[in-house]
Order: sequence, then structure tokens, then C-alpha cells
Amino acid sequence: MQIWNNTEVPYFILMGLTDAEDIQLVLFVLFLLIYLVTVLGNAGMITVIRLDAQLHTPMYFFLSHLSFIDLSYSNVTTPKTIENLLTSNKKISYVSCFTQMYFFIFLTGAECFLLSSMAYDRYVAICNPLHYPVVMSTRRCCSLVFGSYIIGFIDSLVTVLGMKKLDFCDSIEIHHFFCDTSPILALSCTETQDTELTIFILAGSTLLVSLIMLSTSYVSILSSILKINSASGKRKAFSTCASHLLAVTIFYGTLIFTYLKPRKSYSLGKDEVASVFYTIVIPMLNPLIYSLRNKEVKNAVLRLLQKREGSKHLK
Repeated sequence: MQIWNNTEVPYFILMGLTDAEDIQLVLFVLFLLIYLVTVLGNAGMITVIRLDAQLHTPMYFFLSHLSFIDLSYSNVTTPKTIENLLTSNKKISYVSCFTQMYFFIFLTGAECFLLSSMAYDRYVAICNPLHYPVVMSTRRCCSLVFGSYIIGFIDSLVTVLGMKKLDFCDSIEIHHFFCDTSPILALSCTETQDTELTIFILAGSTLLVSLIMLSTSYVSILSSILKINSASGKRKAFSTCASHLLAVTIFYGTLIFTYLKPRKSYSLGKDEVASVFYTIVIPMLNPLIYSLRNKEVKNAVLRLLQKREGSKHLK
């Protein structure tokens, strides 16, 4: 049996989602369309928020960073997945594989705490509206976003450094469509218990802390909404956080299903479906959720279009 240490592995082979050529073609077209919508949706959201002065508020500051993370998320995994569906060359170099893994974990951790920061923003807006401009100052918003990126950076650095210690046997075939931790751990010849424990603790603590922050914020929000006397007031208060709550439910549901379970229960088919959802589909859904359910974003788009038409007429 040939054994490679981490400096000798020439490349990995991403086996992808299926070997059937007809299904690969369908998935190629589907993922390409999703990728284009994701890029246009998130880039469009960032542009609208940046250009429209009325959206220069803490809520949209966080939303612009969520769009940036989703855009980056999609660029980390989707292009390689699309390429592998179209070509027979499914190789990915060792460095590229671990780079992909690093940025994937980094962005996942950052998004968890950014969503928690957005929940805190909604809590202050609904439960303490008079002090909202003071509490959600520019400095605090920047600190929350910067802290989200730092936590993601630490999570990914520790995880990848642990994974780089692994040795690999004859097989270098990753039974997945991107370089995730579970299928790579399955290839290792060396004892992976310590690495698995580290990953579980990091992933578990990231999800647990961010979920506690989310839950605390939403319990306070719900309590405040129930105290509002008018039905229209309740609807208005709930509508300000409905989009965020939907995005949180989808994102955390798939992450918990995939990562917070013993390795014994790892199922290639089920985990791949969940992975497709949070790596490819969710980055497309977030801008749709926030734009279609948000009148301020729609009005901002209309204002920008009217401004553009007005400048054309002046010329």
C-alpha cells in the first residue's frame, strides 16, 4: 500500500455528484444558471446598497456584507463543480484543495456570526428604537462585522492546520464535489480522532454561540412584538425580521444536519444534497429573499433606474 504524507500528495480527484453523463449535463446547466443568478443577485444587492443613500443604515450595512460572503461562497465551490460536470478531468491539486477548504470554512464561520449580528441589529431596532442610532453606531457595526471575519479566520486556520497533518493511502478520490472535511478525513491512513474532535468542537462552538445569540435576540423580539397592541404594528415589526429569520432557518438547518452528527452517520448521498443546498443554492436565495420581501430595496432599485433614465434624457 502506497502512503503519501501531506507534502507528497500530487493531487486529489473530485468524484462529483454522479457518473451519468446525461445527469451531469442537466446539473451543469442548472448549476450554471444558479451561479449566474447568484453573482448577479449578490453583486446587484451590494451595488444598490452602495449607491442609494437611503440604504446607508446598519441593517443594510450588514446585508451588503452578507451578499459579499454569499458571492465569495459561491466562487469558492461552484466554478470547480461546474467545470467537473463538463469535463472528464476531475483533478484538483493538493494546494487548491486545501485552499478551497480554508475559504469555505472561513466564510461559513463568518456568515454564522454575521447572521447573529443582524439579529442583534433587529433586536435593538424593535426593542430599543429610541437608542438605535446610538447603540448601532458605525463603530459598533464595523466591530461586529470585523469580529465575524476574525472568528471565521481562526476556525478555518485551526481546522486546515489539523487536516494538513494527515497522511493518505492508495486512494486520492474524494467522494464529494468539493474539498470538505468529512470526505477527506475518510481518505486518511492515520488516526483522525483528534482532528475530528477539533473540527467538532470548533464547528459546534461556532454554531452554538451564534445560535444562542440568535435565540436570545429573537426571544426578546417576539416578547416585544406580543406587547404591541395594534395588529398593524405587530405585522410591521415582524416584517422587519421575517426575511432574516427565513435565511437563518435555511442556513443553520443544513449546517446542523451536515456537521453536528457523528462520523458513523455520514451518508454520502444525503450529505451531498445538503452540501449542494448551502454551498450553491443558499447564496442564490439570500438576495432573492431580502429583495423580494423588502420594499426599501425595491424602491431603491426603482430610484436608481429613474435616476439613470433621467440622466439619459439630460444627455
